[in-house]
Amino acid sequence: MKKVNSKSFLYRYRFIVAYFLLGATLIGLLFGLPLLTPAGLSADEMESAVHSYDLHFNSIYDGDIINLPYRALQKASIMLFGLNLYSIKLPSMIIGVLLGVLLILLLNRWFKNNVAIFASILAVLSSSFLYLAGSGTPLIMLVFWPTLLLWLGSKIQGVTKPKPFYCFVFAIMLLLSIFTPHLIYLAIFIVLFALVHPHLRFTIKTLPTFPLITTILIILAGLGALCMNAISKPEVITDLLLAKDFSLTQFIDNLQVAFLPFFSWNAPLESTFLSPFIGLASITLAIIGLLSTTKGFFASRNSIASCLIIFTIILSGLNPDSSILILLPMSILIAHGLRYVVNKWYDLFPENPYARISAAFPIGLFLGIMIYGGITHFIYGYRYIPMVANEFNNDLQLIYANLPENGILLVPETSVEADFYRILEDSTSYKILTKTTDLAASQVNYATLGHWEDAPGEVKRIITSPKSDNSDRIYMYTVKQPNQELVKEENKE
Repeated sequence: MKKVNSKSFLYRYRFIVAYFLLGATLIGLLFGLPLLTPAGLSADEMESAVHSYDLHFNSIYDGDIINLPYRALQKASIMLFGLNLYSIKLPSMIIGVLLGVLLILLLNRWFKNNVAIFASILAVLSSSFLYLAGSGTPLIMLVFWPTLLLWLGSKIQGVTKPKPFYCFVFAIMLLLSIFTPHLIYLAIFIVLFALVHPHLRFTIKTLPTFPLITTILIILAGLGALCMNAISKPEVITDLLLAKDFSLTQFIDNLQVAFLPFFSWNAPLESTFLSPFIGLASITLAIIGLLSTTKGFFASRNSIASCLIIFTIILSGLNPDSSILILLPMSILIAHGLRYVVNKWYDLFPENPYARISAAFPIGLFLGIMIYGGITHFIYGYRYIPMVANEFNNDLQLIYANLPENGILLVPETSVEADFYRILEDSTSYKILTKTTDLAASQVNYATLGHWEDAPGEVKRIITSPKSDNSDRIYMYTVKQPNQELVKEENKE
C-alpha cells in the first residue's frame, strides 16, 4: 500500500499549525467577548468589582483572603483602566487564556496529538468555556485551580524521576487554591486520592525525601496561616466551607438549581448560565468516553474524571455555583470519547492510510457544526433568551454615552449599584448621590438610575435599554429655579 507523503510541510507540522491557529482563535475570541456577548454586567460582576475595589494592603492581616489572587488582579485592572466593561472582565479573560493553555497541555499530555487537538478545540471554543472566561467574577478560579493542579500532577506522575521543581509548584498552587471558596474540599480530595490510588501512591514513594518533606512543610505552613486568619475572622472558615444552614432538603434544592441550566433546553429559573450549558453532542461524546474507560478504570487519568464528577455533584449540593467545575471532567471524558471513535475507525482500516485519513473530513465536519452551533447559541442566547438576558445590564455604557462631564447621577441607596457607582465617582468627574435631598438648590441638570417618584424637576429625556424588563434605565431631569422667570423679565427690561 502506498504511504502518505510525510515530507510535505503541512503534514510534518500539522499539529503545530493546528495548535497555533487554535491559540490565535482563542485569544481573539476571549478579548473580543465584551463586544460580542453578554455585552453587559450582571449583579455578581458588579458585586465582584466592589469587593475587589475594597481590597487593601492589610487585607491578609484582617482576614479578607477569600479569592485574594483574583481580586488583586481585578483591582489592579480597575485602577489602571478605570471602571468599564473591559477592566472588570479583563482578569477573567487573562485567566481564561491561561486556563485554555492548561487544558490544551493537559489533554496533549494524556492523549495522542490527533485526539488532543480535537478535544482541545471542543473544550476551549465551547459556549460554556467562553461564558466562564467572559464573566468578571472569580467563578473561573473554580476550574482554573483544579486544571493547573492536574497538569502539574501529570508532570510528576508517570516519570521515572519527578523534578523537585514541579513538586514545589504543586504544593504552592495547592495551598493557594484553598483560599477559593469550597476548594479546600478539593485539596482534601486530591490528598486522599493520591494516598488511595496505587499508581499515585507508588509515585509518592519514589519522590526524593527532601522535596517531599519540603512540600509537606509548605502545605502545613499555609494551613497554619489559614487557621491564624480564622481566629481573627471566624467567618472566613464559613465562607471557605460554604456549608451554611445545611440540610438534606437544601442539598437537593441546590442540586436542582446547579444542574438544571446545564442540561435543559429552556430552564424555568432565571440564571446567568445559558441553557443548555453543555450541548447534547458533547454529552454524547462524554458518555462514550465514560463507557470506554471502564476497562482501564484504575489508570489515574481514567478514574480521575469519574471521581471529579462525583466530587462536583457533592460540592454543588453545598453551593450551586460549584457545578461549573464539571467542565473539567467533561473535557477529559470528551477526549476519551473521541479517542474511542478514532481508534474504532482505524481498526476498520489497519493497512489503508487513505481510508484512515478520510476520517478527518467527517470528524472535522462534526466538530465544525458543534463549534459553530455552540458559539452562535452563546452569542444570540445571551441577547434574546429572557431568563439570562435579564440578568445583565448595560447601564455603565449608557452613563458614559449620555451623561456630560461633572454630571450627577442618583442611584438607589440600598442596591448593589450604590457601592458600584461610587467606584465610578472615584475614577471620573461624575457625582453619585443616593437621595434627592442631597441635590443642591442651584443644581439644574441631573439623572436618575431608573424612575424615582420623588425626583424634582422636569423629565427632559429617557434613555432606554433593550437588555432589561424595565427598559427605561436612565431619566434625565432639568430643575427650574424659583426665580428663573423673574430673572428673564428683568433682563428684558
